[in-house]
Amino acid sequence: MQAVVLAAGEGTRLRPLTEDKPKGMVEVAGKPILTHCFDQLVDLGADELIVVVGYRKQDVISHYGDEYEGVPITYTHQREQKGLAHALLTVEEHVDDDFMLMLGDNVFRANLGDVVNRQREDRADAAFLVEEVPWEEASRYGVCVTNDYGEITEVVEKPEDPPSNLVMTGFYTFTPAIFHACELVQPSNRGEYEISEAIDLLIRSGRTIDAIGIEGWRIDIGYPEDREEAERRIEAETTDTVE
Repeated sequence: MQAVVLAAGEGTRLRPLTEDKPKGMVEVAGKPILTHCFDQLVDLGADELIVVVGYRKQDVISHYGDEYEGVPITYTHQREQKGLAHALLTVEEHVDDDFMLMLGDNVFRANLGDVVNRQREDRADAAFLVEEVPWEEASRYGVCVTNDYGEITEVVEKPEDPPSNLVMTGFYTFTPAIFHACELVQPSNRGEYEISEAIDLLIRSGRTIDAIGIEGWRIDIGYPEDREEAERRIEAETTDTVE
């Protein structure tokens, strides 16, 4: 299965860490965030990494070259940061079947394989890793509403009044149908083409999207303190393993 990694962001909230490097090249526990992403995707069986680059794109391309751990890398360029749906459309011509999608500013220690396995069962058109967060934090994320079967029935991007505290984590699997949905998305109030809107279009067209609850943890590296928390957790895991 191919794996798409979105890594075009500038990471302004991570300053000063991103003053001289793109967000994905910020180091967590001694290696870039993108390396954490690539390691997990290769472990999941990715047979190609398709990386969307933008801000300081050459830093990423020069560091990784055309393969990682024997897995070929294809790069696409998001020239303007206009949202995740906009970024995803840059890879359409390179994707030929179901694929994994990971946001390249997340560090996961979680059950990503459960999401991939659900996609391979052919019972769903997409599957997302989701987690419950404190209600007061839900408005920072894409919030999911699910039915009694664990299927996602609605996604709302950064709502002022969240309909639930179940949020998307930044790891998904899709069929190529997502690309047509992205093409239909209109700019949001933020002026971005939101992937949540594309997902809602899939749902309204009758597609089935399964929610897989997270087991483990993930951290979206949005601020310097998030990087510190991820390092603390990784260090704690390493210490536990040694003991």
